[in-house]
Parts: sequence; C-alpha cells; structure tokens
Amino acid sequence: MAKLLLLEDDKTFSTIINGFLTKHGHNLVLCASVSDAVKSFGESLQQNSFFDALLLDYHLPDGNAMDFIKAARAELERKPGVEFPPSIIMTSFKDIRTAINALRSGVLDYITKPVHHEELLQTLKEALSQKSPGESPAPAKAQVQDTSSMFQGQSEAAQKLYKYVELVGPTELSVIIQGESGSGKEHIARSIHNLSPRRDHPFVAIDCGALSNELATSEFFGYKKGAFTGAIQDKIGQFEMAHGGTLFLDEIGNLSYEIQIKLLRVIQERVLTPVGGLHPVKIDVRLIAATNYDLLGGAQSGEFREDLYHRLNEFKIFVPPLRERTDDLNAFIKYFINKTNAELGKNVTNFSPELMSMLYKYDWPGNLRELGNVIKRLVLLTPDGATATIEGLPEEMRYSIIKTSPQKASPANLKKLQEEHEKEMITSVLHQVRFNKSKAAKILQIDRKTLYYKLEKYQIS
Repeated sequence: MAKLLLLEDDKTFSTIINGFLTKHGHNLVLCASVSDAVKSFGESLQQNSFFDALLLDYHLPDGNAMDFIKAARAELERKPGVEFPPSIIMTSFKDIRTAINALRSGVLDYITKPVHHEELLQTLKEALSQKSPGESPAPAKAQVQDTSSMFQGQSEAAQKLYKYVELVGPTELSVIIQGESGSGKEHIARSIHNLSPRRDHPFVAIDCGALSNELATSEFFGYKKGAFTGAIQDKIGQFEMAHGGTLFLDEIGNLSYEIQIKLLRVIQERVLTPVGGLHPVKIDVRLIAATNYDLLGGAQSGEFREDLYHRLNEFKIFVPPLRERTDDLNAFIKYFINKTNAELGKNVTNFSPELMSMLYKYDWPGNLRELGNVIKRLVLLTPDGATATIEGLPEEMRYSIIKTSPQKASPANLKKLQEEHEKEMITSVLHQVRFNKSKAAKILQIDRKTLYYKLEKYQIS
C-alpha cells in the first residue's frame, strides 16, 4: 500500500480519485490548497511517514503545483538523504506546454484531464516502481523481456494483420478495425498511431458503448460554463483534446443515429461548436473506429449511417479471434506471464503440460482479454518458482473444456456446442445479476446491442 498526497481543489474529482485509488490499496491524504499540502508534507517528514508519490492539480486557489513543489523541496532540506517523491501533474489539455515545462523541472509525468482511471493507475505504478523516499532500493523484480513481438505473434494471420498496420500507419487514412470483443482492437489502434506522423500528439480513446445521447455530445464536443444545469466550468471535448493526434472511437456501432449525424458533420467540416458555445473550433484529428458489429450490414439495413461508414472506412482491418490464432497462443501466453510477473512482483515461469494442453483446447470466447485474465490468475495462485497447474484455472473454464473435449465432431457440431456453451453462460450470468442486462453485458465483456442480439438468437427471456 502506498501513501499518496492528492492536491486537488475540486472536491467531487478529489472524492472520485480517492475512492478509486483506495480500492486499489492506496492511502491518500487529501489537500485542497498549496498551503494545506505544504503543511501535510512537512508533518509527514516530522513523523518519518514519507509520501510515496504526489498527485498534483496544476491550478490551485493559492498558487500552482510548481509553487507547492518548490516549498516542499525547501521542507525536505531538513531531512538530508531523503529523496523527493515522484510527482504527477494533472492538468487540462490546453496546459500541455505548462506540463512539459514541469517535466523539465523534475516532475515525473503528467496526465490530462478528464483523467482516465486506468491511465492514472498505470502512471502511478510507474511512479511507485522508482525508489521510495527514505527507503533502500527494493529487490529486483522479475526481469521484463521485450515482448512486443510476442504480443503480435508470428502466425500467417499475425503477419498479415501487422503488414496492414505498417502500411496504413504512416498515412492519414481513417481506419475501421473490426473484431470480436477482447481481440486487441485498441492495441492495433495504438500501433497505427505510433507509426504515424501524429505519434508525438495525443491518442484519445472513447468507449462509445458507455455514452448516452446527452453524454456523447458533451464528451465529443465539450461544453461552455452555464450551458446546462451542472455546467459550472468549461469542459474540453475529446475531439479538441485529440487535436493534432488520433481519436479512437471504440464500439462506434453503439452510437445513436442522432449522434452519428453530429459526428459526420464534424468529420466533414473539421469544425465543432461546444454545447452552449458561440464560436466554432477548428480540429485536426485522425479517426480510428473499432467495432465487433457488422457496420456494413448495419449501413445496408439503415441502422448505421452509410455516409458515416464510408467516411470512416478509408481502410479496414479485421482482427482475427484468438481461436483462429492457435499458432500464436504460446507467444501470447509468454507475453502475459512476463507482464504479470512484472506487475505482481512474482517469478512464475513454468506451466505444466496438462495445463498447456487445457489452454490449447479452450476456445477463448473472450479472446486476448480473457487469456490475460486467466494468466494473471494462474500466476497469482502459484508460489514463486513453482509450476502452475490446472488447479489455478477458473472452475467454469475447466468445466467447459471437459464438457466439449470428448466431442470429436464436425465443424457444424463444434459450432453447435459452442453456441450451447454461450447460451448457458449468458443464462447463468443473467440469473446472477437478476436479469440486469447492463450488468450482464459488462460481466460478459460484450456491448448491450450484442447481448440483445444473442438473447433473441437463443430465445432467452
């Protein structure tokens, strides 16, 4: 558990971050002004209870984050030999240059607002991996190999996939990435961005499946103070945040027809007007959209705007499901083992032959996301230096493999077995959540539209 100082004058935001990081085992001291933060920092030094990291809003009622850092460093001079804790600045996108100047002054990293929880957690992990103030260097953890090639895979399907990525990456073409849930679509999008001339500018990802009509408008385009009840300050939209970089629209097929129209207009005109705003804002972004839904079929049936589809579909990439990439499975397993060992500080490298056989027999409906979760569970449950066994597999996974493995069936029968298993899983989850479809979709890691389709397909009511 890390001791963190959170300097943030927005009480609502401070409460949300405190709740999120507390759930992840951290202990936070909350301050709303530079003076309060300096006082808390000084008290921690007197008590020899050092902060492991500092999370700092930039603009504060009585100064800014750099004012605090300067005062805190002065306090630290009374404790020779104690290092200043790693600092993370949280700032709006329009203050990026300020944040970069802060980096030059010794700040470890910065995060743009609105803060995405997973980004914050990852940045914080990197900060805490440094030597904690007042402590000796920690024992070395398991060495992390360069696993980029492992994650890509070496199969014919993988080579074809990344050949397309390498071809389209350096261009300005809009891209649609199609593939099942958990198959690695965002990884492909980031790979395209990293190969583009925009690589030094923001990569902003939006989960379209989680946006209502009202929320989508403000998230995409932002709003002005007073535009509606609760709009107590200006909010920069995701399009403007991604200016100069790449905007990744995940599960775009879930957007309503009304939002599709607004999105198309902005894409065509390269100009947006925030909600409640009077002046248009020019934007320059590259668009990458991802979906597990057949957008072309949706366009032909009228469920998805055909003109928006063609605007986005300057290049399409299909990400094959994991069950069609068994030649890459061993590389993926190694990748997730190394990643999990590094994250958990573990040293588990051996999987029993029986366990490996089970992993190859399973059809991985959750694809790479499910594989990563299973490997994390196996590593966590296995003592350092020991061999992971099938006892560490989730019970429902073992049941599924045992149930289907005796069937030496034709492809048609195999499909039927997979559908039966899927129907059983959906029914079981629905009962667990008392038929709350939103919760069921989240647990199954599919969007609500896909869940409704499967409910109708399997006649589940």
